[in-house]
Amino acid sequence: MREAQSATPIERLVSATEADMAKVNELILSRAESHVEMVPELARYLIESGGKRLRPMLTVAAASLFGRGNGSAVNFAAAVEFMHNATLLHDDVVDDSDMRRGKPAARMVWGNKASILVGDFLLGQAFMMMVETGDIASLGVLSAASAVMAEGEVFQLAKTGDLDTTADDYAEVIRAKTAVLFEAACKVGAMAGGADAAGREALGIYGLELGTAFQLVDDALDYGGQSGTLGKNTGDDLREGKMTLPVILALANGTEAERAVIAAALGNAEASAEDVADVVAIMERHGALERTLEQAQAHARAAQDALVALPASEMRALLGDVVEFSVMRAF
Repeated sequence: MREAQSATPIERLVSATEADMAKVNELILSRAESHVEMVPELARYLIESGGKRLRPMLTVAAASLFGRGNGSAVNFAAAVEFMHNATLLHDDVVDDSDMRRGKPAARMVWGNKASILVGDFLLGQAFMMMVETGDIASLGVLSAASAVMAEGEVFQLAKTGDLDTTADDYAEVIRAKTAVLFEAACKVGAMAGGADAAGREALGIYGLELGTAFQLVDDALDYGGQSGTLGKNTGDDLREGKMTLPVILALANGTEAERAVIAAALGNAEASAEDVADVVAIMERHGALERTLEQAQAHARAAQDALVALPASEMRALLGDVVEFSVMRAF
């Protein structure tokens, strides 16, 4: 765990969870196999495309905090990653996304139908791995998270291009579609590690707040980051009509003319780089990006505060550093 200070918290987390994650990665690759040739081809294309696997790392890290594990954390971590990747496959179809993690989205290579069906395959494998642990309580946590994530995606779809979307609506979307899986990943890790009720609750809050901060930063970076930072094109959220917090704040504070500029670009798949730049300029005039990042920082502090309930350890300190790093990538 004692790495050179130049290593980022994520790199240190990778090092700290290396042994467990080797088992997780082996399980992930084995469970992506199928006698239907297209299934492993498409699944491996996404699984091996460079994602950090932060969620499964959080699962095994949470388990290690308590030292009374039964080995089920590996299955849960792999299941969490399959759930996440299934969501990415489905999201790219819903959003008509061309890029994912800096390369063509799977739907651009194999088509929408295959992406949806392989996403379903990954979800099925995820639940099989959960069931194999025999831990009904943890299965309940991840099953509930899966249902909430689907609700979040539907709610976001219903709000697409809706200029009356509120900040509370947005908060509910990101809680459901992103933060809930972080929460479940940390909670089942704690459960697999033998945590008591207080420990499970603390790790659940940590994950929920971290996931919320993570999504807020991503949504700000879509307008304030360099192209390619997120493995997609700058302004994609705008072109897809997503009502993220920067858009909501700019609409709430902008003039009638500024609102018209935003409305014209929102949901316009052909919006140019200049159109996006005009919207970003409006956001900057009204502090929309700054306020979005301020909210991310507030959730990051809440995540760090949740860790205080846990016994002091190097891993606990590292999890706190991971939160800070996840927010500071926007600065």
